[in-house]
Amino acid sequence: MNQLLFISPILFPLLGVLINTMLGRRMSEKAIGWLAAWMVIASFAISLVLFAQLSAAPAEARLTWGAIDLGIPWIQAGALNVSFGFLIDPLSATMMLVVSGVGALIHIYSIGYMHGDPRFARFFVYLNLFVASMMLLVMADSFLLLFVGWELVGLCSYLLIGFWFKNLKNAEAGRKAFVVNRIGDAAFILGILLTFVTFGSLTFRDVFAGVERGGESVQAAVAAITLLLFIGATGKSAQIPLHVWLPDAMAGPTPVSALIHAATMVTAGIYMMARNHVLFEAAPSTQALVAIVGALTALTAGYSALTQFDIKRVLAYSTISQLGFMVAAAGLGAYVAAMFHLVTHAFFKALLFLAAGSVIHALEHHGHHHAVDPQDMRNMGGLRAKLPLTFAVFAIGGLALAGVPPLAGFFSKDEIVLDALKHNPLVFILLTVAAIFTAFYVGRQLMMVFFGRPRSEMAEQAHESPAVMTAPLLALAALTIVGGALNLPGVGTLGYWLAPAVDEFKTHPLDVGLAGAFTLIALGGLAGAGLIYRHAFAAPDQADPLSRLGLLYRLSLNAWYLDRLYQAVVVKGFYTLSSFLASVLDLGGIDGLVNGAGRLARSAGEWLRGAQTGFVRSYGLLMLIGVVVLVTYFLVAGANVR
Repeated sequence: MNQLLFISPILFPLLGVLINTMLGRRMSEKAIGWLAAWMVIASFAISLVLFAQLSAAPAEARLTWGAIDLGIPWIQAGALNVSFGFLIDPLSATMMLVVSGVGALIHIYSIGYMHGDPRFARFFVYLNLFVASMMLLVMADSFLLLFVGWELVGLCSYLLIGFWFKNLKNAEAGRKAFVVNRIGDAAFILGILLTFVTFGSLTFRDVFAGVERGGESVQAAVAAITLLLFIGATGKSAQIPLHVWLPDAMAGPTPVSALIHAATMVTAGIYMMARNHVLFEAAPSTQALVAIVGALTALTAGYSALTQFDIKRVLAYSTISQLGFMVAAAGLGAYVAAMFHLVTHAFFKALLFLAAGSVIHALEHHGHHHAVDPQDMRNMGGLRAKLPLTFAVFAIGGLALAGVPPLAGFFSKDEIVLDALKHNPLVFILLTVAAIFTAFYVGRQLMMVFFGRPRSEMAEQAHESPAVMTAPLLALAALTIVGGALNLPGVGTLGYWLAPAVDEFKTHPLDVGLAGAFTLIALGGLAGAGLIYRHAFAAPDQADPLSRLGLLYRLSLNAWYLDRLYQAVVVKGFYTLSSFLASVLDLGGIDGLVNGAGRLARSAGEWLRGAQTGFVRSYGLLMLIGVVVLVTYFLVAGANVR
């Protein structure tokens, strides 16, 4: 196989980075945007070719068909010998299509959304780098190369979340994402180091073979490795307690939110656990923890989304919640279900964020002279008539998120809750309550944004977005409608495709009772929100109907007060400790010792300087006194010896 073709899905976006970095200032907006978009489209096309070639290979050969070592030495230190190697198997090929396909649509949408931005070229440089980094992550054949992509997507998220850095809140949001992820990444690095110490290699195939050979002798080490890797995943995939950065990630331009929340960074943790399923399955205690953390995240984040007013913040908490479903599935060993929901979620969550961006774009266009927040849903209303296409696609994405059949989200969520029902009743209960919350906040958002009367002048004057923005919306809506066909109950197309890579051949028939119950949950939650919010916010100062719930409402609105807790305990604690170390230990202790030694030497010098009179008789007297003292000492010492 041609090695250049093999790595082209990474190289094309990198070429876009290079060209726009060097020539962007001399190019028009249209040239910059379409160059970046075509680079990702090319990456998708080559990924499609590689996917087709992989599909044509026998099932038993698909794990090794796409293994390639470029033969370029990277790190050679003692027993550590790492070269640049890549792996395209059913798992990575699926991720490549999702990342490049959804990423290409987001690039096209961004051409319209970012029109007129003074840093237009820089934005597309970062966006291309983001896609290239994620492609590197999913194509890596070793922990170390995966970690390079892992860190690069973290860097890109920092650059893009804080893209409008002149606004201090945006800069702080980017910094928060970077710092919180460093906590998870520190554990991830330790996991990689322990993997090398235990198995003597960082290549996936060598490590997995070592797990099978080692058996019980490596069980304790594997438990520690998987726990450390999972802590890294809690950062990247926004699981409690390291999920607090993702709601603030909405500070970046809306296409960035779509890329982070749907196709790139937050999916990295799910992919990493599926890739390392051999390790996780050898550590049942870690798997149990993963399932519980995922289910709790789904529940708590879904609850937080119930009362938010920022249109993107609702979707951000929704992303955390849906990632919780995927993580719970991985903890249950249902890696196909986790990947299925990852793929469908990429479709409908990208659709929802881009549709939200269409709403914001329509309001901002008329809001430059109004002190009104274009992202606050209380300033919207009545947009169904103003933005009919945006409303239609937003409704499709919202219904898929709520789990209404026959949309994609229904099938993928149903598969996860069925696995939970069979293997862990507690996880099933938590996910069921999370599904109720999901349907309600989707209905609330639809009512507040698109129904009722316009509640601001911006909403009165809003009009539909240009074709360059609506075309990707239509494509994502189509994928949301038909995406469930990827793994229909009893058919399991995606399941059989992924089976060689995740060692899972099972496929569930449709559980009519469970499917019916969750359909009723979805419709009931939507209807309940419609009834509660049908007349809400008719007056500008009207309170949220849910505010009658008192403490329960405030817990949701303030997202369980976790940010305040972190601020009070972690951030202020860190500053207090830093101030103590700086003032007491550093200035008072270390600097005090050094400066004290200097002062002592100076004082001693000043005192001795008084003895330097310049008179010979004074020096002679001192010498005489010295001789007398020495003679006396030796006489006394000699007498004592005798």
